[in-house]
Order: sequence, then structure tokens, then C-alpha cells
Amino acid sequence: MRGSEILERMADSTSEDVAVIGNTDFAAADLHNNTINTMTEEGVLKKMEISVSEAEKRTGKNAVNMQEIYTVYLIETRPVDAITEGQSTAPDSLWRRYSEFELLRNYLLVTFPYIVVPPLPEKRAEFVWHKLSADNMDPDFVERRRIGLENFLLRVASHSVLSKDKIFYLFLTQDDGWKDVVYDTGFQAKADSRLKALNATFRVKNPDKRYTELKHYSDELQSVISQLLRVRAKVADRLYGVYKVHGNYGRVFSEWSAIEREMGDGLQSAGHHMDAYAASVDDILEEEEHYADQLKEYLYYSEALRAVCRKHELIQYELEMAAQDLVSKKQQREELATGTVRTFSLKGMTSKLFGQETPEQREAKLKVLEEQIVEGEELVKTSNAECDEYVRNAWIDIDRFKEQKNQDLKEALISYAVMQISMCKKGIQVWTNAKECFSKM
Repeated sequence: MRGSEILERMADSTSEDVAVIGNTDFAAADLHNNTINTMTEEGVLKKMEISVSEAEKRTGKNAVNMQEIYTVYLIETRPVDAITEGQSTAPDSLWRRYSEFELLRNYLLVTFPYIVVPPLPEKRAEFVWHKLSADNMDPDFVERRRIGLENFLLRVASHSVLSKDKIFYLFLTQDDGWKDVVYDTGFQAKADSRLKALNATFRVKNPDKRYTELKHYSDELQSVISQLLRVRAKVADRLYGVYKVHGNYGRVFSEWSAIEREMGDGLQSAGHHMDAYAASVDDILEEEEHYADQLKEYLYYSEALRAVCRKHELIQYELEMAAQDLVSKKQQREELATGTVRTFSLKGMTSKLFGQETPEQREAKLKVLEEQIVEGEELVKTSNAECDEYVRNAWIDIDRFKEQKNQDLKEALISYAVMQISMCKKGIQVWTNAKECFSKM
């Protein structure tokens, strides 16, 4: 239920129109070239090429002065104008830790609560097949996380609202003092506590059905993708086993060929085909992990959707509390003016025990109540406008997200199916070649 509908039931107020924030699509060509629009410190929209080009392990001291090993990622940016004009300028570059990416995302979540903020790649490997290392320092995992961090930056930079944020621009361009600038914004003080959000979830009297459905949509998205990733991990285990069996065939055929005269060449050729097929499994599973990471991105997007819902519940709850308090104040004013108490209250009991208030006392209380009612009406009006504005802006971004999700997952699943078909064709070809070797014996 929208804010204005709540107020019709609880108090009189009006709502104000707000500007609708637009949205731009991330063109495929821009994705390919890592080219996006960002807002500079001067407020000028500027086209830049962004990439996270490499990762590096480092050793240093942590917050409690203990030795630690961590990974840093090199962010490179270059103005597109310089590229198109034929200038071979070196890109600007700086190193960022994963924790700094987390700080940037937390800032965006608090500053733009109505936006489905892109998620970061996983900090530790999840939903992996058991032959793959789950160590967050493993080179393969670090490389996949590097790609995920680059994708995160491109997602933010392609967003019509997030790309214009000054803090995001400084994250890409300012090496020293960036953290101080973020903390100076005071975003942490604006962050809602989990307890407060949980309280609002259970105490909202008139929840908006669209956001309730969005929470179910988010839960279902998370559940389906989790199951899909678990199944993929099991299939990858079986696939790995099948390919290694072919490696055993290759070894057996090679050893067998050494003791055979007439069949030796055929057995050795068949063994080579089996060995090559078994060795190709590493590249295949590496490509599969790439598609799995695309699915994981939308697994983590589900939490971003729930964050939008939680913020709406908080705004809705505050609106309902303001409207309820206003109704209570108006009732108190009516009771003071008429001298009658409608409901049982402590005030009514004290009046009966110690007598009625003097006209001067009643007049003073009425004056205070009138001031509180004026303030309450203004608060309700402001809260109602805030709720309406949030709903409008959030729903625009949710529609954008759903369109993006449908397109991305469709492309990823089609590519995965094409890869499986190619893999099966390769297996058929290997056994066709082995059959020809056997037939020549």
C-alpha cells in the first residue's frame, strides 16, 4: 500500500510530485571495450575506459599490527577522448584492496537505497566442485575475482545515477586520502541498523504488496540459482571423472602398444587421442567456472533486492508511526476541548482522583498540543512525500534490473548450452578417431 493510501485511513495530508530518475542501457559495444560515462569532480560527464588489469599479493600489517598476506588489484582508467584522437597516453592507475571495494559498495547502498546496487564477487569460493581449490589466495580464484571486480565497476559506471557520484569517480582516480573522503560524507551515521530493519519488517501494518512480491521474487531467484550452482558442481565432478577415465585409457593403450607389434601403432595413436581429450578437461571446467560466476552475480543480486525492500519497510513504518502519533494528538486536543475522555487512560484516572484541570492549565496544554499537531502534520506530509518518491525511483530501477537480469542470464545459459554441445561433439570426434585407429589394426 502506498503512503498516501495509509494517510487516508490515519490522518489528513497531501503528497508532492517528485522528479523521476531516468535510466540508460549498457550497450554491448561499451561492455566489450570497458568504456563508460563517469561524472568528474567538476560535475562534467566524461567517457572513460575502465579495467582491473592485474592482481598482486602483498605482505603488510593489519589493524592489530599483525603480519598478513593480502591481494591488491590494479585499476586502470583512460579518457576515451585521448584514444579517439590518436594520443597514446598511458592510463592512470592505482591499487585497491577488496576491502576498499566493499567500502565503496557500502557507501553506495546507504547513499542510494532505492537502487539495486551491483554485488561484489565472492570473497571466498562457494559452490565449487571438490577438485577446485576454495583458497581465496589460489591464483585461479584471484583471477576470477579480478574479472568480477572489473565487472562490478563497469556495472556501477553504466548506471545512470551511480556513475555520476563523486565518491565513485574518486575511487577510480584518487589514490591517497580516498577513504577519508568517504568517511567524511557521514554515510555510516545514515546506515540503518539490522535490528531497526527487522523491527520495521514485523511492525508495518499495511505493507506494499508489490514489495512483498519482490521479496518473494528475490527469495525464489536465490533458491533457483543456488540449486542450479549445486547441480553444476556435481556435474563438474562427474565430468572430471569421465575425462580422467579417458586419461587412464590413454595410459593403458600406450603401455599396451609397447608389447604389441602389429597393433602397436594403432594402440599408440588411440592412446594419444585419449590423452589429449583427458587434458582438455581443465580448459572446459575453467570456462564452466566463468559461467558459474555469472550465475553467482545474480545469486548475490538477490540480497541487493532485499536491501531495497528493507529500506522501503523502514520508510513505511516511520510514516505509519508519524500518522498514528498525529491521530493520537488530535484525539487529545478534542478531549481537552470538550472535557470528555473517550478511552481509558492515566490522564482520565488522575482527573477523577485529583479533580479537573484549571482553565489556564487546559489552555496551556491546548496551545502545546496545537503546536505539536502542526509539527506532526508537517512530518506526515514530509514522510508521505519521501515514501512516494522512494517507491517511484525504486520501481524504475527494479524494472531496469529485471530487464538486465533477463538478458544476461539468457545469454549466459545459451552460451553454456553451446559449450556443452561443443564438448559433446569433441568427445564424439575423439572416439571416432579412436575407432579408425582400432579398425586399422
